[in-house]
Amino acid sequence: MRESLGRVVATLAVVTPFLLGASSGPPAADEGEVAFRFTDPEIIESSGLLALGRGPDRRFVTVNDSGDAARVFVVDGDTGETTAEVTYPGEPDDVEALAPAGRDAVWVADIGDNTRSRGSVSVRRVPLDGSAGAAFELTYPGGPRDAEALLTHPMTGQLLVVSKVVFGGQVYAAPTDLSADQPNAMTALGDVTGIVTDAAFFPDGRHFVVRTYTQAVVYAWPSIEMIGTFELPAQQQGEGIAVSSDGEVFVSSEGREAPVLRIDLPGDVLKEMEAPEPSAPPSPEPEPDEPVDVFAQAAADRPVLPWAAGLLVFLALIWVAARASRPPR
Repeated sequence: MRESLGRVVATLAVVTPFLLGASSGPPAADEGEVAFRFTDPEIIESSGLLALGRGPDRRFVTVNDSGDAARVFVVDGDTGETTAEVTYPGEPDDVEALAPAGRDAVWVADIGDNTRSRGSVSVRRVPLDGSAGAAFELTYPGGPRDAEALLTHPMTGQLLVVSKVVFGGQVYAAPTDLSADQPNAMTALGDVTGIVTDAAFFPDGRHFVVRTYTQAVVYAWPSIEMIGTFELPAQQQGEGIAVSSDGEVFVSSEGREAPVLRIDLPGDVLKEMEAPEPSAPPSPEPEPDEPVDVFAQAAADRPVLPWAAGLLVFLALIWVAARASRPPR
């Protein structure tokens, strides 16, 4: 009976994120247009995706999930053929994401931590000409986190990491001046949706998008206020998302010869993104003798409905697990 219950619980741990994603959000915006397919047999688990350049000069960079060598693939945006395989020093632990690092370089994010046991994670700037790039350690406030998303702000160049948590991740900011000699402590900025597998800024620097296995969410920057959400096309295991310099959105999936899809943003999301950014009124300061309940404030700042819906789904799954583990009468 214990072994049966253990198998059920293990199954729930795997399928819960997919069920949560599939059970929420609006209908799919579109099924996407196949921009190209990866042709390189070495690209089998495209976990991070990056779009460089425009039009006929567009290139894509991708990286395999954990377990691969220290390398990134540069891919032609028309044919899907690999034009360069760029290696870098070291032995990565769990590479999950990419982010822009200038015109001809990328940030490679070794930030996966499924067991939440890594004292620090790392990012490395990798020039695409094959020259050596510097690596930097990052630490989270409050202990280890699992993460699969890295962003670079297009104006400031600041690095952001988004944690991957079932009931809601967080955005963490790295210091603007990174030290190569000691760990760089990150700062928590705000909450986003759960099970984030990748993220990217839009060229305006005022919005960024995160994706899960089934949907995408657009947020305003720096308020991290949700602008809109939309379903993504069905993919084998969709994990990567990229926004080109002209604002086009692309998504990738794990799997051999997997397609990279071009996605049209829904009209309502575009409308919200084009709206002028409201000026925030100044926050009133509490009176000196007025106690501040920080726990009540945190609860008020956190969206209620998504958490409540997720909790109900989780409790329902536990009830099913308990029923399934009962011995037959």
